[in-house]
Amino acid sequence: IARPDLIGEIADRFGAQVLVLSLDIKRSTATPSGFVVTTHGGRTETTLDAVVWAREAIGRGAGELLVNSIDADGTKVGFDLELVALMREISRVPVIASGGAGRAEDFAPAIRAGADAVLAASVFHSAQLTIGDVKAAMSADGIEVRL
Repeated sequence: IARPDLIGEIADRFGAQVLVLSLDIKRSTATPSGFVVTTHGGRTETTLDAVVWAREAIGRGAGELLVNSIDADGTKVGFDLELVALMREISRVPVIASGGAGRAEDFAPAIRAGADAVLAASVFHSAQLTIGDVKAAMSADGIEVRL
């Protein structure tokens, strides 16, 4: 965000396929999309509309978007499916959903909302879930997974 040209420099030097742009996004009435980009782990709001910034970053060479919902992060009530669907709608690159997973059943809806991949941390670090639990639930829900 501080130096947007860096995205193109990385993509030009190493290829877009290695550039995953991490977006910490929260809901906001201050932007047309209803979502604003944050920094510093979600503690500092920018004035950047999340949709505008995501499009710009893709245009500059971002090869994937890691979309973390600051509102859902740590809540364990499921991914922000509206945010995932919005990012899928505007993105021609893979979208990784992050923030909010609490149950093995939370992952498949994020894929159905448009995520190409899903990410979780605390549920695995705390041993609340295993990767096997999540893969089994996703497979049972009709999502293709590597077993």
